[in-house]
Amino acid sequence: MSGAAEEPRPEPVAIEDEQTIRRATTAATLGNVAEWYDFGIYSYLAAIALDRVFFPQAGEWATVFTLATFAAAFVVRPLGGLVLGPLGDRIGRTKVLSATVLLMAVATALLGLVPSYDSIGLAAPLIVLFIRLLQGFSAGGEYTGALTLVAEYAPDRRRGFFGSWLEFGTLVGYTLGAGVCALLVGLLPQDDLLSWGWRLPFMLALPIGVTGIYLRMRLEETPAFRQLMDRSPAMSTMSLYRVFQILVTHCRSAALIAGGLVVAWNVTNYVLTNYVPTYLTGTLPDHGRSGTSEALSTSLQVVVMLAMLCVIIFVGRLSDRIGRKPILLTGSAALIVLGLPAVWLLQAGLAGQVLGLLIMGFALLCFAAVTPSTLPALFPTFVRYGSLAIIFNVFVSAFAGTAPTVIGLAVTTTGNLDWPGYYLIGAGVVGLVSTLFLKEPAGRPLEGAAPLTSSADLPAPKLSEDGVPLENPQVRRQG
Repeated sequence: MSGAAEEPRPEPVAIEDEQTIRRATTAATLGNVAEWYDFGIYSYLAAIALDRVFFPQAGEWATVFTLATFAAAFVVRPLGGLVLGPLGDRIGRTKVLSATVLLMAVATALLGLVPSYDSIGLAAPLIVLFIRLLQGFSAGGEYTGALTLVAEYAPDRRRGFFGSWLEFGTLVGYTLGAGVCALLVGLLPQDDLLSWGWRLPFMLALPIGVTGIYLRMRLEETPAFRQLMDRSPAMSTMSLYRVFQILVTHCRSAALIAGGLVVAWNVTNYVLTNYVPTYLTGTLPDHGRSGTSEALSTSLQVVVMLAMLCVIIFVGRLSDRIGRKPILLTGSAALIVLGLPAVWLLQAGLAGQVLGLLIMGFALLCFAAVTPSTLPALFPTFVRYGSLAIIFNVFVSAFAGTAPTVIGLAVTTTGNLDWPGYYLIGAGVVGLVSTLFLKEPAGRPLEGAAPLTSSADLPAPKLSEDGVPLENPQVRRQG
């Protein structure tokens, strides 16, 4: 009948092989291990060895200078994101990600070869600063590229599960770094640690990085990127100015929500993993409070990370069932209500320190388990990598990566030991507001991509009379 409304056809569903999905997730995760292993060992060694190796004449400011060198990497992270992110939207995710993990691994290994201040004077910290800038440039494209890669490979109904593996890799990197440092501190005399032992953890980054490069170079491009190139090959020539124009005019709300989640997540991360070790081993004793030994502080960090490792995948899977927002709201509320009490507990002896670290770890877990699957869903395919790289790195560099240095400076100048708690409360408020404006992304296809499922999620095919499997006519296979 000519007057009858024609029923819309269901959008074809894209299928990706389950083994390919898992291989892509492994490649992204291993690269994440390499990156955050480096960041972990630098922060763990800052108050144990690096301040005395590179800033031996700085006195009480040595730790601040060491943390400032750590923060310097965040100055160039936006530049790395600005270059590498849009490049990933043009030439593909896997090519850029292979380059970032190579640069990170080589730079980390070189850091372990830098002579001490006693050997070459001021040149030593300057070389360390240059290497940290290289690492920051690489990190500007690494993590957001890994987010994009996993999100675009993950089936819509299991994106939270696969996304949580990225932060599993982050925790493995931090834990591995802390474990190696704790082992060195426990086995080596102080003189040996300062003369050559601190170099070993940096050298171990090279084989991890090489393995990550091998896995990433074997990957095809993501289903969403292949669909984009099939539909609009001209997107590969899109200018950087056009990326900014789209962000400002069409993705303004998404950019602000993403930036807020990044701040809440990463302030919590860097306070816990980068500042607290220094707080426990140096800041508290300097102010007449009960701190911990270097070995015990590192061991406590490892315990918290291992606890998070045991549950993070389950929390990611839970977000596929109940949504991302309830978990993000829980993490934000925990920071607001418990951020300052957690810091008070750090000042209350060993039992309090364990409980305070666990509270911070719980809040971090809520963000780490679901934000990797939340952020990529905010942007369309043709600017996803570039948008995430720019926004993530600008907000991390401005508000999160500088947190250890700012907190350390505030505590040193004011004598107030509660500054870490104030930072955590502020992060919680930002996370709460951002989550309230977030449209629930769980179970939905990525913007600009066909609905995606895994070959493992398909029903058993119907069989012909001869027992031959029949193809499902409503499903379009990728490849």
